[in-house]
Amino acid sequence: MGAHWLNLGEITAVNAKKFRDKVALKEKDRALTFGQLNLRVNRLANALGSLGLGKGDRVSCLLENSIEIVELYLAAAKTGIVINPINFRLAAGEVEYILKDSGAKAVIAHEEFARLGVKENLPGIKDFISVGENPPPGFLGYEALLSGAAEAEPKADLDPRDPWVLLYTSGTTGKPKGVVRSHESYIAFYLISAVDFGFGENDVCLNVMPLCHVNSTFFSFTFTYLGASLYIQPARRFDPAEIFDIIQREKITFISLIPTHYNLMLTVPEEKRKQYEVGSIRKLLCSSAPARKEMKTAVMEMFKGVELYEAYGSTEAGIVTVLKPHEQMSKLCSIGREVCGTSLVRLLGPDGAPVPAGAAGELYSKGPMLFDNYHNLPEKTAQSFRDGWFSAGDMAREDEDGYFYIVDRKDNMIITGGEHVYPSEIEAVLAGHPAVFDAAVIGVPDKVWGESIKAVVILREGRSATEAELIAFCAGKAASFKKPKTVTFIKAAEMPRTPTGKILHRELRRKFGSAPC
Repeated sequence: MGAHWLNLGEITAVNAKKFRDKVALKEKDRALTFGQLNLRVNRLANALGSLGLGKGDRVSCLLENSIEIVELYLAAAKTGIVINPINFRLAAGEVEYILKDSGAKAVIAHEEFARLGVKENLPGIKDFISVGENPPPGFLGYEALLSGAAEAEPKADLDPRDPWVLLYTSGTTGKPKGVVRSHESYIAFYLISAVDFGFGENDVCLNVMPLCHVNSTFFSFTFTYLGASLYIQPARRFDPAEIFDIIQREKITFISLIPTHYNLMLTVPEEKRKQYEVGSIRKLLCSSAPARKEMKTAVMEMFKGVELYEAYGSTEAGIVTVLKPHEQMSKLCSIGREVCGTSLVRLLGPDGAPVPAGAAGELYSKGPMLFDNYHNLPEKTAQSFRDGWFSAGDMAREDEDGYFYIVDRKDNMIITGGEHVYPSEIEAVLAGHPAVFDAAVIGVPDKVWGESIKAVVILREGRSATEAELIAFCAGKAASFKKPKTVTFIKAAEMPRTPTGKILHRELRRKFGSAPC
């Protein structure tokens, strides 16, 4: 028969016996033990089965971070259903596109989904299920559905290589693509992360990243898999003081955040921060964007003795590299080296040949966390691979010690007067100005140079700077042709970002001149 890795649904049943009375999930007003969680997941799985949903069927959801979305992931894992989590921040047209493209047969959503007005445009979807006390007309109630279902373990013929999750990319370079991921790819991550990050059953994870994103389906469910506890915080808001309070109250040991989150936590006055007991934190992860030296130093000062990790990966590739705590200051700006159990990364030029040492090349990787394919896009799938190695379109270089550094996305590269400029280089320079909170650099049309460089800048509260001052600040820190020609100042809320905080350069190009990529 061969080996059979237990998927997250199967492990949930095992953990219900091993850790029956231990808290598995908690949110502000509710908590479930592993025993209670397994019974509710069984009810949901059997309820979905009674609606005619089974192995291979796609079920979409528009849910904030909540106990219900976790239950749906687990119910899908027990039945072979493919869960399609949709970002709850998307506009009606974007949601409708994904629902149609995914081929969903049912939708589970919070009550506000009804206000999007897309239900009538989806004749192929038979069942709409609402989470909340007052289901809108035409929706089944989530709790009513569970109350009438059996608690017995559902029966399903599952293979670890079966698809489990259909995640849509954030669309940084075009229309979102559906990424099909197997149970096996997630199992690999859970076990590898236990080795590379040192997670175990005594951990308590605080999840604030949206559970419609790969970061959370990796890191949050690692703890569910290992029999550890998971505290779920809504992703719609991020209140730094509330985060400090949760850490103190729940004795949190691990959080995965993006640089924006850490910067917001650092805006809390030091006197107020010192009122919280945060010594339970053992490990922190920073991902999705580069972390500056000043921020790293401040975070490690804020959480005394913490182990800070940085990770690079993608929805398709999973986690590719990790920069570990002891490497943080000696390898600044690096994304680290290959994670345990991942094949070697390689950097290739346009001709497919390895690039010389220190030169920028397109980053390719392969390993057990790779996705299966892009949903309904065989040509896109083929274009993303080269001899079995996958590329998310990022450019990187490797130093003499084998550490990798992201240069930028291939699609963000600016060509000005025949010279290639990667925005991240100039963004890093601008971030060193004391008045700059965040910055994005794009290419805009230029009759002489083809493209000229524009900086879009968010200033720190209470600080000021002029266009001329910031352009002059770049002098001597980057080649003259890399300096911004113009600077536009915007508010933080105006910066277009993905749900995980990555700046959408494509949206900025569209707004400020739509320069060719």
